[in-house]
Amino acid sequence: MTNIHKNISRTVTRFAPSPSGYLHLGHAYAALFAWRLAQHSNGQFILRIEDLDKERRSKEFEECIYEDLEWLGISWNKPVMRQSDRSEAYKRAINSLSEMKLLYPCFCTRKDILEEINVSNNAPHKNNSFGPIYPGICRNLENEKRNALIGSGKPYALRLDITKAKHIVGNLTWYDRIRGKQIVQINNIGDVVLARKDIASSYHLAVTIDDAAQGITLINRGNDLFESTHVHRILQALLDLETPEWQHTPLLTDTNGKRLAKRENSLTLRSLRARGIKGTDIWLEAIKNIASTEKSDIGIKF
Repeated sequence: MTNIHKNISRTVTRFAPSPSGYLHLGHAYAALFAWRLAQHSNGQFILRIEDLDKERRSKEFEECIYEDLEWLGISWNKPVMRQSDRSEAYKRAINSLSEMKLLYPCFCTRKDILEEINVSNNAPHKNNSFGPIYPGICRNLENEKRNALIGSGKPYALRLDITKAKHIVGNLTWYDRIRGKQIVQINNIGDVVLARKDIASSYHLAVTIDDAAQGITLINRGNDLFESTHVHRILQALLDLETPEWQHTPLLTDTNGKRLAKRENSLTLRSLRARGIKGTDIWLEAIKNIASTEKSDIGIKF
């Protein structure tokens, strides 16, 4: 159903930050890793701004992303794609999946989901990397009740019926450069959200559509997104999109073993720049660790 990139001699990679905070060292290593992979094959490095979150996105943060990457000595293709400009592409994908009868409206709040998990013996009592696995509360709502809730103006999200989707696409595989061949599994996924009334697309749908539109052949990202790749592979098959390779690497941590993250006020590139540290210093340290990664095949170390 989809074509998997094979024997790719020219790698197209991407770095896709959200303009919701300043970039930190983890971002620097991810960007440098992707940039070097593209350079190594005389390929392309793509910068994409993932700004679907209207509440958190900021023009100031976006401008600082450009400044930080230039400070690191990284160049990218222009113009830069912004997800906020891509609503029509996401809408077409939603319509296609709706025609396949794979989407259903979900009216549940996070509280509703947690309460259902707590009281139901049949609901999966486990989480994936995105939170509690959805127990399917709204999946089989009668049309009359569903239409009444929509008519009342109650907010809802559109969820993918993952079991139906898997039945359509059959057995799928994808390739991770570190872990090797992977068979698509749905047990730890659940019916993921693909769109909301106020947001044209979820992360899952947007990155799948945009990676295909930009011809990305290798997606380098953290291990925290490993499970989501099963979802993306299914979406690629359903929408007849090219399938790239992936490379999921260990997350960078601080000296206390805590993951570097914007919300944790991790050391930012902006603050390093203000202290007089040169981007080339960060670059050389990253290249040293990337070289170690390529030899050991276990991901970036820090």
